Amino acid sequence: MSTASVGSLAGSPINITGLASGLDTTSIINALLNAERIPITQLTHQQEKLQGQATALASMQSSMRALSFAAFEFRLGTLFENSQAVSSSEPLRVSAATTSGAGVGGYEVEVTQLANSAQRTFTFTPPAGEDTVTIDGSEYTLKAGGGAKELASKINADSKATVYAAVLNNETIVFSSRTTGATGGEFINVSDTAGALSEKAGTAKEGRDAEFSVDGVHGTAAGNTVTNAIAGVTLTLNGLTASGPVTITVQPPGPSVSAIEAQVQSFVTLYNSTVEAVQKQLTTRPPTNPQNAEELATGTLFGDTSLSSALSRMRQTMYEPITGLPAEMSSPFDIGVSTGAPTGASPTQATLQGLLKLDPAKLANAIQSNPDGVKEMLKGWSKNLEEVTNNVANAGGPLASRITSDEGQISELKVRINSMNEILAVRQKALVATYAKLEGIINKNSAQSSWLTQQTESLSKLSH
Repeated sequence: MSTASVGSLAGSPINITGLASGLDTTSIINALLNAERIPITQLTHQQEKLQGQATALASMQSSMRALSFAAFEFRLGTLFENSQAVSSSEPLRVSAATTSGAGVGGYEVEVTQLANSAQRTFTFTPPAGEDTVTIDGSEYTLKAGGGAKELASKINADSKATVYAAVLNNETIVFSSRTTGATGGEFINVSDTAGALSEKAGTAKEGRDAEFSVDGVHGTAAGNTVTNAIAGVTLTLNGLTASGPVTITVQPPGPSVSAIEAQVQSFVTLYNSTVEAVQKQLTTRPPTNPQNAEELATGTLFGDTSLSSALSRMRQTMYEPITGLPAEMSSPFDIGVSTGAPTGASPTQATLQGLLKLDPAKLANAIQSNPDGVKEMLKGWSKNLEEVTNNVANAGGPLASRITSDEGQISELKVRINSMNEILAVRQKALVATYAKLEGIINKNSAQSSWLTQQTESLSKLSH
């Protein structure tokens, strides 16, 4: 007698005996269950689509909030705090930085000597017995047979040591003073009890001061970082100026053009990425016949009116003059922020999308000629953009409300789907039981029919 296997909702097969009538019990049960499973599949697709939409909306909300924060930073007073820029005509030879208020103007710096440290070089021979090496009063003990690297490690690990040690080819050790500057003839006093060290003749070097001049005035320093040559400026001497003096230029106090440019460029980059992300959501069509969860989640915001409206208002704030400001400094366009569309030429795709470009030269000129105007324009414009993005992305806005609504519907659908699956599982068990019972009845009837047939045939034989 054959058997049929029926897959349960839980995944484990349920076997029932094939019916005597020859019906395919498994196919019948599966067909009935598949028909009843259609509403569950439809609800699951609806859930996956809502999940895709909620995810896309959350991504848009995050981008809008990041853009809002970037705009807010333009209203921080620190961006336009006065500072002094200092530059060097040859920073690889002499670099400069301001430390406090410095005298405005140019300075001619010449370097004739760099500061260096004193050195002594020794041949090293492993001691036959224990050896004590003394350097400027600090003692280091070596066991018999100890090596140069062992000695160097002990010296370099000693925070109170006056020298650093370097080992060359395991046979030569060089002691260098930890500080630079003139030492005179007495420097790096070395002795050892076992004679492991033997100084190489003619290799000792005195420490030297840096020698330089600023506008013809001679100066010296123990190190190559000089803080007292130009008031308010720190010079770093990196090389000699044999080819001529290096010009150090100190600018008047004012807002940092480079800092403002960096922040504006950072905003432009973030704005463009946000616009591109929104455009992608608005122009991505849903598949005609989605086959899986990923395709169901695609194109859920195609042509979305809320996003389209937000994008339109964002673009408007980039060129709309700010009320109350003079016409020559009333929008980002006046500091070099625009779509970069060339005059008389066909617009690019980026221009059509409203992507921004920054003209650094125009921004620098605006800051230098009218720093207060730039500051007020940025404050007013950033406030307007914040309002636009916050109205869309913050709590109570359309994006947040829609995300909450989608998440609520997803939860409700999950409950409904689970409930329907439970009902379907009960239905499956009932169908299996019904067909199994029917099979038993048919089999019993078939057995009785066979017995009666046999009895009839026996009686017939006896009568003859």
